Amino acid sequence: MRILEKAPAKINLSLDVLHKRPDGFHEVKMIMTTIDLADRVELVELPEDTIQIISHNRFVPDDQRNLAYQAALLLKTRYGVKKGVSIAITKVIPVAAGLAGGSSDAAAALRGLNRLWKLGLSLDELAELGAEIGSDVSFCVYGGTALATGRGEKIQHIDTPPHCWVVLAKPTIGVSTADVYRNLKLDSVKHPDVDGMIEGIKEQDFDKICSLLGNVLEDVTLNMYPEVANIKDQMKRFGADAVLMSGSGPTVFGLVRYESRLHRVYNGLRGFCDQVFAVRLIGERNSLD
Repeated sequence: MRILEKAPAKINLSLDVLHKRPDGFHEVKMIMTTIDLADRVELVELPEDTIQIISHNRFVPDDQRNLAYQAALLLKTRYGVKKGVSIAITKVIPVAAGLAGGSSDAAAALRGLNRLWKLGLSLDELAELGAEIGSDVSFCVYGGTALATGRGEKIQHIDTPPHCWVVLAKPTIGVSTADVYRNLKLDSVKHPDVDGMIEGIKEQDFDKICSLLGNVLEDVTLNMYPEVANIKDQMKRFGADAVLMSGSGPTVFGLVRYESRLHRVYNGLRGFCDQVFAVRLIGERNSLD
């Protein structure tokens, strides 16, 4: 039996960090939404009791460091599954980009294995399991658009933003999320208006959404990696309606309302960055059907 799952990337329309928690994680308040840039995850049942990860991307680990592997191992352990699985991951989302590619692969593995092994789990149950793997996995199980709190695992669904184009550009660097958080000085940051963003989305007010884009981690990463700041400046110059770094970076995204302007932004950035994508906002939830 063969199961195919799509694993969409996410962007943060608003990302706030409130304080450091006793468990070492940071308390966050952020709005995430899915975009039409997705990995493909193919799951094939194996007769032997083993987990195989197959990927042609040299940056994707094929052992227990891989979050999809961890998802399969968690389900096998929790529900006593004695069958094995081969998980083939075709990467489209850039690795270590601030777009939750690994988390989305893990979420796709959870959804797919639920079907493959006929576990009968709900999305809510899969999201709870996902929280044990990584902070973004719960959101990626659901997809859509949501307010995420806690360390990112508490998900409250909100309205889908108005349709628009999203241009993404990733420089050829990796950013350590741990380093970014280590350099974050919460007593001197400007906190984004997360509640205002929720209202803007509810009102389907594209201009309000653009004006309220915010990421408390952005200044930290821009100071550490000037090339990210350069891409952000170029994206604005080429005419994106609003520009923000996603997650801890280094990917920068721009919202573009009209397709006529999209090509100018996309083509202009190709001269500054190898990995440039033009996709649509999805913002709609996954289902188990």
